[in-house]
Amino acid sequence: MDRRQKKRILIFLFVPLLASVLFITDELIIRIITIGLMIVYVAFIIFLRDSIKFEGPYVSKVFKDEEPEPATDEPYEEFDESFEIISKNKNLEIITAENYTPENKASKTTLKPPDLKERFEEIANEAFPKELGNDGQFTFVLEKILAVIKEAYTAHTAIFFWYNRKKEKLSIEKYLSNSVDVVKRKFDIEDDILSKIVQKGEPELLSDISSAAEADVIRYYSVPQSIRSFVGVPLFYDDSLIAIIAVDSKLGDAFGIETIYSLGRFVRVITMVIAIFEEKHSDTVSQQRLKGILSFLGPDKKLESDDDLLTSIQNCADLLLHWDAFTFVYFHPIEKKFKTKKVINNTSLKYVGENLEIELSGTLVGKSIAMGMPVKIDDTSANEYKRFSKVESVSFDGSFTAIPIVYSNQNYGVLCFESLKKNAYSNADVQFLKSVANIFSFVIYSFSTQLLLKSYLAVDIETKTLNAESFNERLASDLYKAFQLKVSGALALIRIDDFLEQESLFDGNPFPKVLSSVAETIAEEMTPMNIFGRISERVFGVYFFNANTKDVFLWAEKLRVKIARKPIEVVSKQTTYTVSIGVASANNKTNPEEVIYNADLALQKALERGGNTVRNIN
Repeated sequence: MDRRQKKRILIFLFVPLLASVLFITDELIIRIITIGLMIVYVAFIIFLRDSIKFEGPYVSKVFKDEEPEPATDEPYEEFDESFEIISKNKNLEIITAENYTPENKASKTTLKPPDLKERFEEIANEAFPKELGNDGQFTFVLEKILAVIKEAYTAHTAIFFWYNRKKEKLSIEKYLSNSVDVVKRKFDIEDDILSKIVQKGEPELLSDISSAAEADVIRYYSVPQSIRSFVGVPLFYDDSLIAIIAVDSKLGDAFGIETIYSLGRFVRVITMVIAIFEEKHSDTVSQQRLKGILSFLGPDKKLESDDDLLTSIQNCADLLLHWDAFTFVYFHPIEKKFKTKKVINNTSLKYVGENLEIELSGTLVGKSIAMGMPVKIDDTSANEYKRFSKVESVSFDGSFTAIPIVYSNQNYGVLCFESLKKNAYSNADVQFLKSVANIFSFVIYSFSTQLLLKSYLAVDIETKTLNAESFNERLASDLYKAFQLKVSGALALIRIDDFLEQESLFDGNPFPKVLSSVAETIAEEMTPMNIFGRISERVFGVYFFNANTKDVFLWAEKLRVKIARKPIEVVSKQTTYTVSIGVASANNKTNPEEVIYNADLALQKALERGGNTVRNIN
């Protein structure tokens, strides 16, 4: 007898046990309770067995240790303690590792082209063309966005218009189309669909355009294209409508309200791109302009002549503003006239030349000079403007601006910029140029004052010797005296030899120290009968009154040796420098230029020998 059968015998023995209680006790209440328990017990056993019999094949355990009976028509059979799910399907199919296939392996694999990676990287990593400016780079990005829009909506044309509020015109900036009949021109605001977008400031959607109305509704084609559907959305920037994006198709009802919503996302992307480009352009322009101003005011800038001044202004102007032609008008204090001092034309078009006198009446620059105010013309083709002179011949059409250079109520000149692009210069550009002109005016004022003061000086500031003009005047005077007195004379030109190979030994330029040392050495050898002056940057002149060339030659040779042996300290280092000397006779000559010319010939002979040499001409 197994364990299950023993349990069942014990369960059924509980019934006789309860029945025996009826015979043992005479209490009525106990008998009633016992009979009730027996009825409940027997009914409970019958109910459970019936429920097990009709539950079905998937009944779980009723008691903790009791298994349900199989729900079959077969006679009841004993089964063991283990729990088992019984199915009517004896041949159950089970998913195992052998017949399971992952979904990713089951999916269909598309055949890849051999150059897939290279073509993807070419598209994804396409760089800006180097020759493009800021506007060109934006157009490049816009073209890529329009390509996505056109492919996303399977459109016939995707097109971008700029809107000029001032002139009430639309102009095509970029488009991608299956047609070659797109007209790239400016469109007036009328009653077509694009004009409605501008007037209402809201999107427009057309789902069924008749062939008869196509030419009137859509005006950016030269010939009808059988366009059936159109959608256009406005683009706002700083709360102003600045552009329109339009998409059309040859299929009817090709676009819906959802297209307008999705185009709104593209509009947002483009406005973000515009903001980024604007910020980038502003930072770039600011840095460039600051660089230009610093280059003009740099400590290494030496304005010693008109050419130095003009070169500095030109270099600065290159970084201040974009221009195709630049003209610097300068006021000549002696002639009391304004003339074109520097003209740069970066185009092949005809423009004015240098030294052209400015007509103050009837010209743009003349108006700027007379009023002391900037002049800005956004479109020079709109009228017959004369820039500098009424007889000028200029074939430029574009933008022009003139900025006067005024300091202490005195006009020193005008900065003139011209571009082939219309509306090239904004009011902000003019305001900035006015500020820069204040700096220019102060520098020009200082330069002019310095030149004026130098013209009153007879002494070279660096060497404390006579300057070239004063030396020539004194030389002419002494030559005349020598001629009248019938005495001899001689001129020696002393040039400091080049020492380019020695400049690398020092942190700075040693020339000023060498110049000062050589001048001092020559001055030590002077007598009251000599005239000592600086002829040019490296050349000194010494005239000997009542002396012959032989004596001057010996004096020059002695001076050469003295200078060559004298060490000069520059930046805590000492080295020596040499001079070359040319001597020429001045007997019976009254023209200082002739004497200087002869001495220079002798000096050239000394230089041809490699320098550090004395040569003479009788």
